Amino acid sequence: MSDQTYFAPLGGLPPQTQLMTGRAVFTDAYAFIPRGVFSDIVTSLLPHWAHTKLWLIARPMTGFSETFSQYVMEVAPSGGSSRPEMQAGVQSVLFVTQGEMRLTLGGQTHILQAGGYAYIPAGSDWAVHNRAAGPLRFHWIRKLYEPVEGIAPPQALITSDQAVTPIPMPDTNGAWATSRFIDPTDLAHDMHVNVVTFQPGGTIPFEETHVMEHGLYVLEGKAVYKLNKDWVEVEAGDFMWLRAYCPQACYAAGPGPFRYLLYKDVNRHAKLGSLGGFGQASVGK
Repeated sequence: MSDQTYFAPLGGLPPQTQLMTGRAVFTDAYAFIPRGVFSDIVTSLLPHWAHTKLWLIARPMTGFSETFSQYVMEVAPSGGSSRPEMQAGVQSVLFVTQGEMRLTLGGQTHILQAGGYAYIPAGSDWAVHNRAAGPLRFHWIRKLYEPVEGIAPPQALITSDQAVTPIPMPDTNGAWATSRFIDPTDLAHDMHVNVVTFQPGGTIPFEETHVMEHGLYVLEGKAVYKLNKDWVEVEAGDFMWLRAYCPQACYAAGPGPFRYLLYKDVNRHAKLGSLGGFGQASVGK
């Protein structure tokens, strides 16, 4: 599968002559951020990251999507960080789309290239640097880890898209498959970050509706994607951010594979508030 491609935004700024109306949408069920929005004017910086900019494309928002954040990172040569994470209890997934990442994790150094994947447990000692001549671009997905009594927390994992065999969905003849970097039955994990692949003409043949939140960044190809009540044309470089229960379906409409990086929260009880659901419980009434 060496012919895989991974779209990465290049930044810059559109010319003054460009039409301003595009495909960007924000609703109470989903946000759609097309690749043309990834300009330099909407980038940000982070403490303790040198020669680095990022697009912050998802963060917890009350009443919308509440479990994760996702950054599209760009690290210039000689840039990076020895103090990347500032918040205690946060686990991370890194997925490289361009360039070469020098990842130091638990005292060991790993070189990750396009398609490289790293799971970094909460509390890890880690660092990221770009020692190559060109820019390093990668996704950084963060989530507070939810520990479970009696289950040991997950271990660090370094692998790649190329090293994982996609698992076809049943009865699809390989038209819809998922590259799972961790064992989906491993209850130590409370999030999954996978790569989903549709061959041309492949579909999600029903309105998939569930409590898990999603971040979907299109790595390759094009499709028509149903988000809530809307059919949206999507292409490599677009990002879809779905709150819980947002219906979704898909039809891969391009001449080649349609692939996206997918986040979802899994394997934990729903947190409950006070009894009764409305304010304090009425005991004895």
